[in-house]
Amino acid sequence: MLGQEIKKLVIYTIFLAIIILPMLGFTGGAEFQAERAFLVFGIGVALLVLNLIVKVIRSHRPPPDHDKPSLPERIGDRLHRIPKIFTLGPLLLAAGTFPLVANNYMIDVGITCLIYVCLGLGLNIVVGLCGLLDLGYIAFYAVGAYSYSLLNLTYGFSFWAALPIGVVLGMICGCIIGYPTLKMRGDYLAIVTLGFGEIIRLVLNNWDDLTAGPNGLFGMKRPPLYYPTIEDGGLDMVTYYLTSLPGLFYFILVIAILIIIGVNRLDKSRIGRAWIAIREDEVAAELSGVPTTWLKLLAYAMGAGFASVAGAFFAAKLSYVNPNFFLFMESCIVLSIVVLGGIGSIPGIIIAGFILIAVPEVFRELEAFRMLAFGAIMTTMMIIRPEGLIPASRKKREFHRQRDEAERGPQ
Repeated sequence: MLGQEIKKLVIYTIFLAIIILPMLGFTGGAEFQAERAFLVFGIGVALLVLNLIVKVIRSHRPPPDHDKPSLPERIGDRLHRIPKIFTLGPLLLAAGTFPLVANNYMIDVGITCLIYVCLGLGLNIVVGLCGLLDLGYIAFYAVGAYSYSLLNLTYGFSFWAALPIGVVLGMICGCIIGYPTLKMRGDYLAIVTLGFGEIIRLVLNNWDDLTAGPNGLFGMKRPPLYYPTIEDGGLDMVTYYLTSLPGLFYFILVIAILIIIGVNRLDKSRIGRAWIAIREDEVAAELSGVPTTWLKLLAYAMGAGFASVAGAFFAAKLSYVNPNFFLFMESCIVLSIVVLGGIGSIPGIIIAGFILIAVPEVFRELEAFRMLAFGAIMTTMMIIRPEGLIPASRKKREFHRQRDEAERGPQ
């Protein structure tokens, strides 16, 4: 085992050298800046060596007693005993005060993070709970955005009037895309969903009469709020449009909280348990009386509905939509949020959404190399913690069982 780990250490060191040394050494000019490049490279190698030492120590320990909970599990159990008001309260307070202490750029990044959190939670229903790999998920995001844009510009619908129509259209598109894939699994399912996602984007890009093609649609009104006022002795309703970034932040924060509550309730419901049964073994679930066809269509529809809500807000925030906003790369980012946070884990997806959207902004000074840093972080994370940042309990047990079997080797 030691020889294999040393071989992995050498390969990872070469990989870090290829990525980090050119990325940091030639930033800002043609002259190689050795001090900064080798400092970061040395830190990376030190972390790899530390990881090797931990693995070697762990391999020489006696096999774990699965009846006795580990230290992280004991800590997690104690945290679960704390009333949620003492854990969720500070988080909500921090989110509520964030626009008061941050500048406009940070608030805009926060809004983008919350949009992707909503998308990640919607895709978590399809991928995390039901186990259906969807590579065209961003198409439902586009349906929501264009539904609000067209209804607002063509028929004068307000955000609140267009939102349920966009959600219904998104759910219908989800069922249309999901129906041909009901008997497909694995790579075939991924390819078909990818094809449908590209079809919707190309339709939006080429239907000039309806969507204005690559020029996009612009001029949509921001989300309105209505409140009563008394004028001339009578009651009147005043319309206030959310034009400021703090107002939009609070608006998408409320939407994200409602989606979190909805996904959490679905996860713990009978439907959620049926989805998990389909994910674990579809044949066994169907033999047990689970209506797999309708539940898989429901998973596609619910995920598409949440994506449509995020898309409608996105169009209202920018007052502009373009087919280039909904490329395949966006589906990859949303899927990365689900995998990095932990498949089926709501807290993990929330944290991963902020990490994957905010971290590239931290590396913005690296310009073209920041996506290399993004990829390196993702690769390292998947090697060190493949089950995700905060894995769901069932997935965590599966990963640990597989790891223990790999460490024991063939009997």
